[in-house]
Amino acid sequence: MASTIRKIDILLLGSGGREHALLDKLADSPHAGALYVAPGNGGMLGSATCVGIDPESPIEVVAWALAHDIGLVVIGPEAPLMAGVADACRSAHIPTFGPNLEAARIEGSKKFAKQVMGRAGVPTAAWRSFTDEKGCLDYVARLDGPCVVKADGLAAGKGVIVAKDAEEAAEGVRACFSGAFGEAGDSVLIEEALSGPECSLLVLTDGRTVVPLATSQDHKRAYEGDTGPNTGGMGAYSPVPSVASAEFDEMIEIMERIVVQLAADGTPYSGCLYGGFMLTDEGPKVLEFNARFGDPETQAVLPRMHADLVEVMLACDRGVLDRGMISWDDDWAVSVVLASAGYPGPYEVGKPITGIKAAEALEGVTIYHAGTALDADGTLVTSGGRVLAVTAVAPTFEAARARAYEGAGLIDFDGKSFRTDIGMKAVPDRSGL
Repeated sequence: MASTIRKIDILLLGSGGREHALLDKLADSPHAGALYVAPGNGGMLGSATCVGIDPESPIEVVAWALAHDIGLVVIGPEAPLMAGVADACRSAHIPTFGPNLEAARIEGSKKFAKQVMGRAGVPTAAWRSFTDEKGCLDYVARLDGPCVVKADGLAAGKGVIVAKDAEEAAEGVRACFSGAFGEAGDSVLIEEALSGPECSLLVLTDGRTVVPLATSQDHKRAYEGDTGPNTGGMGAYSPVPSVASAEFDEMIEIMERIVVQLAADGTPYSGCLYGGFMLTDEGPKVLEFNARFGDPETQAVLPRMHADLVEVMLACDRGVLDRGMISWDDDWAVSVVLASAGYPGPYEVGKPITGIKAAEALEGVTIYHAGTALDADGTLVTSGGRVLAVTAVAPTFEAARARAYEGAGLIDFDGKSFRTDIGMKAVPDRSGL
């Protein structure tokens, strides 16, 4: 296939650490021509041109892509998918990586995802859906125990409350219906609380063939020991050593069944599908699906992957994906997110960032930018809640984790905040790591 692909110009939509990791991998391809990113961030300027179009506007994206002869549009975050950008690009005959709107609802609506899982016979937590606050509150009161409260729509990874009792569940329900998560909380799911370690699995698919990527584990809570509010993710590592071969095969089968079901429903899925799993005593059960690469899992998975990402993404769009297009090294990767003080709540921006070059000089360390920008003087400053991801790749987990934290220590900005226990679940018997 490589010989049939000319060098093409690429437009990447997004501005986070995930998109920076995707950009780095796209830039490695011999088929990558000029690289553009909308809107991008302060760390992407060295390898791409940032363009001022609205990534959530199908009209703007299509018009710009056609005017600049773009050969591939890569959609990073969920919002452009739910705005129908992939549909619009494909209607304009622009090769696109990312699912169409109807298929992307597997992330955009947790109720929709549960219904698809039910038709596919996929194991997941028992659930009920509510659109009225009183009925929802009455239900959690009757449960009188642990449960999970989920805003049905997109909430940037923050619309999930794991409640240990009815009181916490009621607080979560009230938060959803009071608008804490915007329109995402107009409908609420109450789920059975599952127990076991969590694991993420990303797969690539052209709607028929499913190619699994490496396992990874995210750290959603803001503070050490998995305490505090949910965030977009404070760090990740890959692979997950606790996942047995049989469990990995079960997770792949689940992802394949979902892809088959979506096709049978008339909403074929093309792109990256993220499965969040709980490894229970009864086997893997699905916690959630995302319709795109995970963040920060991508920053820990892609550095270990050997593939021509442009070729792979075009294969997904053309329906010719093959498992032989991707291979993996045996290294470990650990990624630590540096956040602004206060995140995921209110935080200040505009804080100068130093030490990035020193961190990048460490062997195997890469810095992925997220909430960064250049101010009027050209100084790199913070511009978001999650600011940077410090990723280290090494032959052993211990070395990767040590280098990631060494790099995190070299970087400084006012209010820098990060978890010190990323990856500790991988080595529960070695607390000295």
